[in-house]
Amino acid sequence: MTKPSSRLHFLDAIRAFAIVMMLQGHFVHALLGDSYRDRNLVIYNIWEYFRGMTAPTFFTITGFIFTYLLLKQNTKGLDNPRVLKGVKRAIKVIFWGYLLRLSFYAVFTGTVNPSFFYVDVLQCIGTSLLLLIGIYLILYKYNEALFQNAMLVIGIVVFVLQPVYGTCILEFLPKTVANYFTNRNGSIFTLFPWFGYVSFGSFMATLFLKYGMRKLFYPYAIVSLLSIGMLLIFTSSSLLMLLHNITNIGVFKSVAYNNFLFIRLGNVSVLFAIFMLLKSYLSNPTITKIGGKTLSIYIIHFFVLYGSWFGLGLTRFFYHDLTPTQVVIGALLFVVGICALVLNYYKHEEKLKFQLHSLTVAIGQKLKISLFEVFKDVKSNLIRRYKNSR
Repeated sequence: MTKPSSRLHFLDAIRAFAIVMMLQGHFVHALLGDSYRDRNLVIYNIWEYFRGMTAPTFFTITGFIFTYLLLKQNTKGLDNPRVLKGVKRAIKVIFWGYLLRLSFYAVFTGTVNPSFFYVDVLQCIGTSLLLLIGIYLILYKYNEALFQNAMLVIGIVVFVLQPVYGTCILEFLPKTVANYFTNRNGSIFTLFPWFGYVSFGSFMATLFLKYGMRKLFYPYAIVSLLSIGMLLIFTSSSLLMLLHNITNIGVFKSVAYNNFLFIRLGNVSVLFAIFMLLKSYLSNPTITKIGGKTLSIYIIHFFVLYGSWFGLGLTRFFYHDLTPTQVVIGALLFVVGICALVLNYYKHEEKLKFQLHSLTVAIGQKLKISLFEVFKDVKSNLIRRYKNSR
C-alpha cells in the first residue's frame, strides 16, 4: 500500500469548520429567544439544517484522521505507536467528557449531579476510538483489505439497524453503562449510531492511503464523493424502500421513514468534496491550528457557555433570551473569542510553562529555606531548654 507523507490540510480545514459550526450552533441554540425559533422561517430552517451536519462531520473526520495516522505507520498491531497514543487520547477525551459535566455545588453537598453520568460527544468520540482500535488489533494480523472492508460493512450495518437498537432501554445494565447505548436516561450522544460515521471515515481513510498518491486521484475522488453524496441525500430513502419491497425486511422501511443517518452521510460526502476541491487554498496556519486544537476549544467553550463546574456561563444569564441580531453578533464574537483565546494560549504555552516552572522552583526554594530556619529555631530551643534543665 502506497502511503503518502504530505499533510492533508483539507482535513484540518474540515475539522476547523466543524468546530466553528459547533461553537455557533451551541451559542445560537442555547441563547436565541423561543419566539424566534420558527421553522416556517427560511433562514432558521437553513441554519438548523446546516447545524445538523456538525456532529456527523465531526465523527467522520475523527475516524478518518485516526485511521489515516494509524495505517501510515510502518509497524502493525501493538507495536504501532498510534495504538498507545490513541488509547491515551481516548481516555483523556472520555475523562474530560465527564469532568465538564461535574457540578461542584453537588459535590460540596455530598452528592453527584445526575447529568454527570450522561454520555455526551466527548465520551462518544473516546469510546468510538477505543472500539476502532480494538477492531484494528483484531483484523490487522490478516490484511489491510479486510480491515478496510470491515469498516465499510460495520458503518452500513450500524445505520441500517438503527431502528432495532434505537428503541432499546437496557434496564438490565447499570445506568452508567447503559447511557453509552441508549438516550432514555438523558444521554445526548450514544455509541450507536454515531460509531457508524467513525467507521465510514475510517473506510475513506484507507482509500486515501491506498490511492492518494496517484495522479488523478483527487479529481476522481471529488466527483465520486459529490455523486455519492447527492445519491444519499436525494435517493437513499427510495433505495431503502426498494430494498424493503424486494426483501420484505421491515428494517429497511423503518430506516427509510426516518432516514437522517444516510442523508447526513451524504452531506458529509459533499462537504469532503468541496474541501478537497479547495485544498490548495486551505493551508493557512491559523486554519491548521484551529483544526488541531478542537478538544481545547470544546473545553473552553463549555466553560464559557454552560458554566460547567459552577454553572456561571452565558446560559445562566441569557438562556433563550436574545434577539436574532444579538445572537448573530454574539455568536461571531463567541467564535472569534474562543478560538483566539485557545490559539493565544498555545502560542505562549512554552513561555507560560517556563514561568510556571520557575515560580514553582522559587516557591519550593523559599519553602525549603523557611522549613530549614524553623528546624534550626526548634533545635536551638531544645538545646537551650536541655542546658537550662541541667
